[in-house]
Amino acid sequence: MKCYCCPRMCGADRSREAGFCGAGEKIKVAKAYLHMWEEPFISGARGSGTIFFSHCNLKCVYCQNYEISALGRGREISADRLLGIMTELEEKGAENINLVTPTHFVPMILPALEKYKVGGGLPIVYNCGGYESVETLKTLEGVVDVYLPDIKYFDAAVSARFSGAADYFDVCSAAVAEMKRQVPDYEFDGGVMTKGVALRHLVLPTLADQGVKILDWVAENLGKDVYVSLMRQYTPCFNAPLFPQINRPVTEREYQRVIRRAELLGMPNVFTQEEGAVGEEYVPPFDMEGV
Repeated sequence: MKCYCCPRMCGADRSREAGFCGAGEKIKVAKAYLHMWEEPFISGARGSGTIFFSHCNLKCVYCQNYEISALGRGREISADRLLGIMTELEEKGAENINLVTPTHFVPMILPALEKYKVGGGLPIVYNCGGYESVETLKTLEGVVDVYLPDIKYFDAAVSARFSGAADYFDVCSAAVAEMKRQVPDYEFDGGVMTKGVALRHLVLPTLADQGVKILDWVAENLGKDVYVSLMRQYTPCFNAPLFPQINRPVTEREYQRVIRRAELLGMPNVFTQEEGAVGEEYVPPFDMEGV
């Protein structure tokens, strides 16, 4: 069967060849553990039960997780094993089940997610790059409780240069609208989000204007009360040294420019990061833990 589960629409027969994302027909995972350093409303006090999937349908030149996204590090598992991993994370005390970059495996993981939800289970967090097919997202309705997408770029030339997707914002904005349709309201338990859509934007060096434009769009189209995480953790990784424009950390002035825009717009649910949250030491080792 040809694969059209993401906006690339590459049509690969993944039983015989890898898709544009690099993935074959089997689920591939690089790590599953309690992640303490997500946003406070995701990690909570006990940690988010985070499952890192290998491969990616974006080609971000600066990806911190390039070992798994670009190089494909990971271990192939069955849907039954995925179900077991989710159960094990729950037994360890996880606040939720956090699926990181699951887009290209949705048809394979959906049966396991549905089985897990039948038994009750923890809230399911869909943690993605924002480059999503609306049709694929519709198959997740009633299964995913919290959507946690990136909104990386506003301008086509920027997204084409740094992630190989000139249509990124058009695709991402439609995807976020679908996520908001599915989960329009917020619910919390002990400060941890159990229902809702929270957006992430990584501020990039020399590109603070992208964050400003994105916040303007969010306030106008999704409302000022949307939860937004403005991240300052950018570290030049992978192929970033080939692009002088982004081959340095974000400055305080750049980061504050985006924060000030959120304040000017009157957005009360914007989360920020401390200056020290930068460096490759914040990237987990993809050592097959919990797989």
